Amino acid sequence: MFTGIIENLASVKNLSLKAGGGELFLNFSDLYDDLVLGESIAVNGVCLTVKEISGRIVSFDVSGETLKKTTLGNLRYAENVNIERALRMGDRLGGHFVTGHVDGTGIIKEKRQSAGQCTMSFSAEKRFTDMMIEKGSVAIDGISLTIVDLSDSIFSVAVISYTLAATTLGFKKAGDPVNIEIDMMGKWIKRLLSNLQEKKGGITREQLMEQGFL
Repeated sequence: MFTGIIENLASVKNLSLKAGGGELFLNFSDLYDDLVLGESIAVNGVCLTVKEISGRIVSFDVSGETLKKTTLGNLRYAENVNIERALRMGDRLGGHFVTGHVDGTGIIKEKRQSAGQCTMSFSAEKRFTDMMIEKGSVAIDGISLTIVDLSDSIFSVAVISYTLAATTLGFKKAGDPVNIEIDMMGKWIKRLLSNLQEKKGGITREQLMEQGFL
């Protein structure tokens, strides 16, 4: 489990693709002295497990499913990626609960700079935007952000200057793909509504209480 608050950037040393998956090598510089094998790290929002540590180079296995559903397969040498270590009991939750299980990808449509912030809009499949709400949370490349506007398959977020400087969103441009993870609450509500529609019934207070929404 993660928070969507990016801790550092790491650079791509190598991405070795093979049948059924691949292996990703990242240069962590001197970011962490206590990194251990088997630890979970969110890389651009994708939960990966530390496989090997060789000095500053950390490697991860990447499954074929992950390569298909995320942008990791398009990473290039020396490209920076967002890094967040898994949430520990007792840590402050500054963003929102992020699982590291990316739902799919979207495309940056526009970056519009204004005083103190940048408004970024993204296009995504409607099955993803159907689970979003204005002022709700979304993780973009592992970054916890709040949805400002939502219309059909387009949504926008406001990114403060600090986030632009500290994450990959600062150098990404229109047309670039990003990983998207929908807030868990939106997924549960969509599932509940789908089940109720299949039963051809309405939503009752008792059903909402049973699912933990009341």
